[in-house]
Amino acid sequence: MGHSIPIIDLAPLHDGIRGAQKLAPMLRHALEQVGFLLITNHDIPSDLVDLAFAEAKRFHDQPLHEKIKLKLNEHNNGYMMEGRYNVRTSRVSDETAKPDANEAFFLKRERLPNDPLVIEERRFAGPNQWPHGLNDFRNNILKYTNAVDTMTKRLLHPLALSLKLPPDFFDEAFEESQFSFRLSHYPPVRRTEGLYGIAPHTDINFMTFLPQSSVAGLQISVSPGRWYDVPNVANSFVVNTGDTLHRWSNQKYLSTPHRVIPQVDRHRYAIPFFMGPHLDTRIECLPTCTNETNPPKFRPITYGDYLTWWYDANYNNQDQSDVGR
Repeated sequence: MGHSIPIIDLAPLHDGIRGAQKLAPMLRHALEQVGFLLITNHDIPSDLVDLAFAEAKRFHDQPLHEKIKLKLNEHNNGYMMEGRYNVRTSRVSDETAKPDANEAFFLKRERLPNDPLVIEERRFAGPNQWPHGLNDFRNNILKYTNAVDTMTKRLLHPLALSLKLPPDFFDEAFEESQFSFRLSHYPPVRRTEGLYGIAPHTDINFMTFLPQSSVAGLQISVSPGRWYDVPNVANSFVVNTGDTLHRWSNQKYLSTPHRVIPQVDRHRYAIPFFMGPHLDTRIECLPTCTNETNPPKFRPITYGDYLTWWYDANYNNQDQSDVGR
């Protein structure tokens, strides 16, 4: 189907299992052929999306000495300066790429002190770091991430059906999903060979949900060496499959390379929500994605171990160790 990104209206999900059955073949087609789709009628209010974008700008408008008080920690929570990383482990990583031209603030699911994973001191279970000088920032961000977390789970039933699994197959794994939320700022830069807002990569997580903004830059590559702009559709989310679902489905569903081209005269903000299952979820070839002629291509691994490998290779917090010295 070329580079066309399907648009899927989520309104049928209000009809329960009948709606899920209607959407399942659309999801299958999109994720087998493109690995990206746009969703509309997702039930996230536009004013809440606008609020999250405004909070991203408010955070990054702070002076550097305030932001570096929240330096990236071992849970990959906190602030990362511009030019400090690029994705090194992706099959499409560009070895000649310069460090990415964006700065970012990361957080994970907010957990209480008595959460079992917090008590066990598990990696990626927190704590989150929060700025002290931005009134209502924490409440506004959690309001947004809670809404998106709820929305993403509505896709689990049609997704399971698209893989010829029982509709509730993924429910337990995502009852307490392990998401990561990123508030990114791409400042204007001069176009330079090998410089990207984000260099070509694939995502590590299960699926990514990105509300669209008015500033372009995101491109995808469905076929090697050819890049296409993601079209802007009002009030939509860009959704893509990550390496976890690609692995779980034995490569049936794509994990499509994408990149961000920096703007030369405009600031760009992005607020991707990276959806993942519980840390203890075993990512093992789905029973409907293998047979005698198509054996499992990957060894089983827990989501927590998969994240540990990937983050240490790509976002090692020690890369920030000299910030603020």
